[in-house]
Amino acid sequence: MKKIVAFLVVLGILVGCKKELVKTPNHLIEKDKMINIMYDLSLLEAMKVQSPTLLDSFKLNSNQYIFKKYKIDSLQFAQNNLYYAADYKEYQKMFEQIKARLDKNKSQIDSLIKVQKKKEALQAKAKKKLKLKREADSIRKVKLNLKFKKETDSIKKTRVLKSKISADSLKKIKKKTKVL
Repeated sequence: MKKIVAFLVVLGILVGCKKELVKTPNHLIEKDKMINIMYDLSLLEAMKVQSPTLLDSFKLNSNQYIFKKYKIDSLQFAQNNLYYAADYKEYQKMFEQIKARLDKNKSQIDSLIKVQKKKEALQAKAKKKLKLKREADSIRKVKLNLKFKKETDSIKKTRVLKSKISADSLKKIKKKTKVL
């Protein structure tokens, strides 16, 4: 984007210093369409700067993509850019519109990122809560199993004790009956 802006500024200065006015191109691109083209070029240039491998992975030539999207060629774009740059004040207004549009989109994206981060934080919190609940449930299950084992062990012990007591009492009775 810096390259494009620098190119356009230098081009604007050169054109602004000439005494002749630039001729209207044969295929004049409307001002709004030209603003859209320059906006898209700015976005693609920013993408190149932020993550150069992104556009390479799509094997996309940004200028060719824009020319194809707006059904123009590089010569037509250059002539129209020169024509619009000849009127410095209008050209500056076009860049201000592009900047305002970029700022608007940036604020929208920032708010979407905040919402996404908040959503991810809530999901992480819910996941952590579920994990803690599972751990608590597993601890409770282990405790219940231990309690059940203790109860079954105590029941077995009482049965064994009862059987021993009954066996002892039977022995005593047998001894008494033998003695009598």
